[in-house]
Amino acid sequence: MNELNVTGSDIIIVAILVLVAGNAITQKIESLRRFSIPIAVTGGLLCSVMVAIITTVSGVKIVFDMTIRDTLLMVFFTTIGTSAKLSRLAAGGRSLGLLVVCAAAFLIVQDVTGVLIAKGIGVHPGYGLFAGSVSLAGGHGTAIAWGKDAEAAGLKDAALAGIAFATFGLIAGGILGGPVAEYLINKHNLSPTDAGDELVSETGASEIEPEYSLRRALGIMMVIAICLSFGEVVNRWLFSNDIKLPGFLTAMLIGIVITNVADKVHRPLRISDYDKVGEIALQLFLAMSLMSMDLSALAGAFSTIFLVLCIQIVVITLFAVAIIFRVMGADYDAAVIVGGFCGLGMGATPVAIANMNAITAKHGPSFKSFLVIPLVGAFFIDLINAMVIKFFVGLPMLQNAPLPSA
Repeated sequence: MNELNVTGSDIIIVAILVLVAGNAITQKIESLRRFSIPIAVTGGLLCSVMVAIITTVSGVKIVFDMTIRDTLLMVFFTTIGTSAKLSRLAAGGRSLGLLVVCAAAFLIVQDVTGVLIAKGIGVHPGYGLFAGSVSLAGGHGTAIAWGKDAEAAGLKDAALAGIAFATFGLIAGGILGGPVAEYLINKHNLSPTDAGDELVSETGASEIEPEYSLRRALGIMMVIAICLSFGEVVNRWLFSNDIKLPGFLTAMLIGIVITNVADKVHRPLRISDYDKVGEIALQLFLAMSLMSMDLSALAGAFSTIFLVLCIQIVVITLFAVAIIFRVMGADYDAAVIVGGFCGLGMGATPVAIANMNAITAKHGPSFKSFLVIPLVGAFFIDLINAMVIKFFVGLPMLQNAPLPSA
């Protein structure tokens, strides 16, 4: 099969077209707006379907170079860090702890569900882990890593199965979060509580500076560049000491330090500026992730994947509505967190953020959700997931089950 490689600036151009198309479709289809479906999900899914059709009809495989995507993710998390004031971090501490506990419980539920599905359709229960937290909460990276280990142990095509579940889980997470949050907001008549708090303290400069100026733009770029570069330095030092953290997490931590130091010296950062940069970076990242999905390679297993996703969607919806929403306070922030948690549990952190962006753009801000969901998704959930997976792998039910024949 011939390949057509899309690289360099062409990736950005295609991603922008995907977002424009997604926005146009969302504006015309009222149900997409009503359920707060992110425009990157709409446009990215449309693009991936078109790519699959082109590949099937012409035999030409379109391959996207995703090198710039990781930088966009780091830029986005840097802007999350610059919004994290110490006073608000303290306010979100208890909620963060509760959400971590809930996330741990959900990972166990997700894996139990996956293993039961595997046994129900008559395959090795190890595949159930790939229909659970390995691929859904874990994402593509975790699915590939554990898939290689599983294949080495004799579980045939485990990595391919993991990639398939992770891919469609990404779509499901982006579609599910908005409607579930909308249901809670409308049912309980919820509204934001922090629309006018200390973010308004971006004072002084606005009185002497226009809405846009080159000086402000350069300042924003400088802060982001410092966060990215110093985050990389910190990450390398941690890695040399056998402490492995995602690069975007260290960039976010540097952003937290900078914004709070700026407050101490009475030069506060204009949070709204960084929010705009972060939203652009996030939408481009998510558009690239979804438009590059190879749906044609996964078409053969679609019926099994669809069955698994339907069951897991029901599980995460019930868990989020019955437990997450109540534990988080049963208020507007809790509803937004539920939308983010659906994206986190079925897809990835950027999907969770995109869900929350779509919800808050319609209903109003929710600082707590944008604090706790990224922290849980960027750090805690991967650590907990690794422990949960190792626990299930060690169970006699999986250890003693006969492996599939070659």
